Amino acid sequence: MLRPRAATALLAAALLCALTSACTAGSGSGSGPAVDGRPAVSLAASDQLGGAPVYVAQERGLWSAEGIEATVTTQPTGRDALNAVLGGQAQLGVVGDLPAVTAALGGREVHIVADLSRFDDWRLLTRTDRQITGFAALKGRKVGVPQGTNVEYALSRMLASAQLTAADVTVVNLAPNQVTSALARGDVDAGVTFPSFYGAARTALGERYAELPFTGYTARTLLVAGPKASDATTEAVLRALLKAQRAIGADPAAARKDVLAQSKGALQADYVDAFQPRYGYGATLSPELLTQLEQEAAWAKAAQGLPGSADRTALLRHLHPAPLTAVDPAAVTVR
Repeated sequence: MLRPRAATALLAAALLCALTSACTAGSGSGSGPAVDGRPAVSLAASDQLGGAPVYVAQERGLWSAEGIEATVTTQPTGRDALNAVLGGQAQLGVVGDLPAVTAALGGREVHIVADLSRFDDWRLLTRTDRQITGFAALKGRKVGVPQGTNVEYALSRMLASAQLTAADVTVVNLAPNQVTSALARGDVDAGVTFPSFYGAARTALGERYAELPFTGYTARTLLVAGPKASDATTEAVLRALLKAQRAIGADPAAARKDVLAQSKGALQADYVDAFQPRYGYGATLSPELLTQLEQEAAWAKAAQGLPGSADRTALLRHLHPAPLTAVDPAAVTVR
């Protein structure tokens, strides 16, 4: 097992290498020929409820109503969706805030065009026989987490709430769907993963299941544009997503059915019913977003040794407000 600092350093190096190779390996635009005169646009998304408006827009055919032909591909995580954008396989991506910050620090050409949703109902998953009744009890324990995602930052905030850092625990890098099995086997003492896996952990652990709620981190789902995205198609995508967001607010039950249909079995009905109402939807670019990106950039530089500037002005250059301003001027309050 790698020591935490060594594992973090290797992860940072590997992530930067992956991002760099993704940028150089793909020369395609991520778009295809126009269909019936409609410009083609490609979006990389992931099976997370933060991007539910994409599912709703897809299910209801809202893209064509905005004059575009959209192709949506589903990636395992927002980090993978970002790599698809950076590699030229997609023009736009639905990603978490931490992957976007990591790309910005790595000098990648990524532009944040909207903050699509917010979520802060996190859980530390553990077992009753580990007797972890507070975050301070994590000191010296093994904690499983999918590194390089928003979930890793959620863990950092949990640790910070007890005046701990990643150096005080043994961080085990696991895929999101591996945290439950690692807990069941006893390979880790606790884990943090995406909310879509909370139910599976409860089922697998049964009477041994325990959790610690945490609301000290608001995860943001961002729409990002790569170098091949045009403002015109990005505006059309945003108009469709705004319609989808209004549909979620007007008829949440129908919207949940749309999400389930488009997830094609990746998401379960009980999870969608329980957690979709816990997300706040509404495309914005706000000062609060920029402040959070600044905080995460400072953490990423300290914890992962990433290059680049965590300065607010430097991060502001990665925000691209023009498309959202054209679609909904009142939604853009960051300056």
